[in-house]
Amino acid sequence: MPSRRGPDLPYFTVAGITPRGRRWLAGTAKINGATFAPEEPKLYDSFADVLDERPSFTSIVVNAPVGYADTPGMGGRTCDRVARTMLGRRGIAVHSPPTRAVLLGESSWRDGHLDAVSATLLPRYMEVAAEMSPYRQRTVYEGHPELSFYQLNGDAPLLWGKNTDAGREERRRILEKKIPGISRIIDSEIPGVPEKQLLDVAALLWTARRVYGHAAKRVPEDAEWDSEGLRMEFVL
Repeated sequence: MPSRRGPDLPYFTVAGITPRGRRWLAGTAKINGATFAPEEPKLYDSFADVLDERPSFTSIVVNAPVGYADTPGMGGRTCDRVARTMLGRRGIAVHSPPTRAVLLGESSWRDGHLDAVSATLLPRYMEVAAEMSPYRQRTVYEGHPELSFYQLNGDAPLLWGKNTDAGREERRRILEKKIPGISRIIDSEIPGVPEKQLLDVAALLWTARRVYGHAAKRVPEDAEWDSEGLRMEFVL
């Protein structure tokens, strides 16, 4: 019987993904040995479309929760609290996701479980949750742009926020120093996509490369599991 696999390709693909409005912005690259070649960024209509891309991504680092706590806790999940400590004053960028009960509509938004960011992004969070399983975590990992930049910056938090000119220049300088060819992503012009989000997916893409190369670190080192068997952790 003939194989149903496609042809063996001479490269692998990795992706950094972040929500953009009702869609998903992806920074992608091909990897062949030591060659890392960023591609033009792309918008996907759904997270399922990201997973259905062919050839399939070998590793995906997504700026959205993967594992969810069942009950609210002070400061969110352990990974959220550890990440804030690592990032110092930039830790303010790490928002605690809602509980799984809120995600499933089993608890009212008025319970105080949602901050403004989570309320806006809840539909995107639900997309990811609908696709995730423990098996899928072999490919899909939760990341955060600030943690990616922390690693790129020699394990030091950035000085400025991405909503400032100084912050965007700081991020651009770090990316251009560490990733040859990254200008293909960060200089791209996509209607409705701001520079700060291109910088975000470029940093997440770097982390996806580290996942592919088995060099990524986990936060925390000993992950917790949620009630669906999903690891609650960041990679960087």
